[in-house]
Amino acid sequence: MLKIIEGGRRRPWPRFLASWKQGHVAEGLRGVFDSATRDRELDADGIAGEVIFADGVTDKNSCPFGAGLAMPTEGVVPELQWAGARAHNRWIAEFCAQAPERRAGLAAVPIFWDVDEAVREIHWAKDHGLRGILIPPLFGSRPPLHAACYEPIWSACEELELPVHTHGGGAPDYGDHLGTVGIYVTEYAWWSAPGVVPDLGRRVRAPPAAQFVVTELGASWVPELKALMDQRFRDTHFNQKLADFRSHLKMKPSEYFDRNVSVGASVTSREDIENRAAIGVGNLMWGSDFPHPEGSWPETRRFLDESFRGIPEGDARTMLGLNAARVYGFDLAKLEPLVERIGPTPADLGLT
Repeated sequence: MLKIIEGGRRRPWPRFLASWKQGHVAEGLRGVFDSATRDRELDADGIAGEVIFADGVTDKNSCPFGAGLAMPTEGVVPELQWAGARAHNRWIAEFCAQAPERRAGLAAVPIFWDVDEAVREIHWAKDHGLRGILIPPLFGSRPPLHAACYEPIWSACEELELPVHTHGGGAPDYGDHLGTVGIYVTEYAWWSAPGVVPDLGRRVRAPPAAQFVVTELGASWVPELKALMDQRFRDTHFNQKLADFRSHLKMKPSEYFDRNVSVGASVTSREDIENRAAIGVGNLMWGSDFPHPEGSWPETRRFLDESFRGIPEGDARTMLGLNAARVYGFDLAKLEPLVERIGPTPADLGLT
């Protein structure tokens, strides 16, 4: 059994990281905390603006006390998780303020413990220049995301125009055997996007600009989910035994999805880009996942060429920047000189 564990998840990851963090990468990783290094690395990658999540230190992807991307609701001390979230939020606000035209930071908000405290933190985030909040992707034994107790949180985000985010990574741990990694990376999209359906249920009362953003899950799951929701929505023989769950909706669920949900599919695959019509060109936001080793940095220009070559320029511009500019309020006029300096151009990417 020990040999299975050693040959599974435990040993290859540290060995891979040790190999990856060599040469230029080792120096570039200072961009996790050093503003000048980060700007230099993003310039080299052809990235003018970015959305920064609650992590970024490669093999230590977590804020203190479980306040990072997964933000677990089981086995944590709420007071400590809140302390870790606030420490992160203070830091990311200061970091983004060093280059506000190109950085949109997200506040970590562990919403499941104290709704009033969450609302206060959301207002703090807005007052300190942050552009959205990150919430736990899984709720465990806590009330589900559609519970009425969270309404003050959603109302505050809508009032302040702060998009709400979940991030991939939260899923059951099937153990240490190598084969379970394949199970995990295949299933975690379904464990990490539970907020989409209850969120859409609220959209009959939400303004069109209110956004729920699902990140780091790719986008191959989107067409199937939209089709399934629309199928359930239709008044058919097969839904007769169900209670009325549709008369309050003014549009199809897929139309609410297209209006109010964005998908941060980093690094967006060629398959997702080719399937953009079914996913929704207006829903997709490309990302580099800097500075993670599974991201495109420091070879983003090559990945962009491979992913977007032959794609119509209008669609590429929408997925590569315009969607994010709309969701996060980037000032395109301020970014234009930077874009002209660092590229890439449509010709560089072989756009049509």
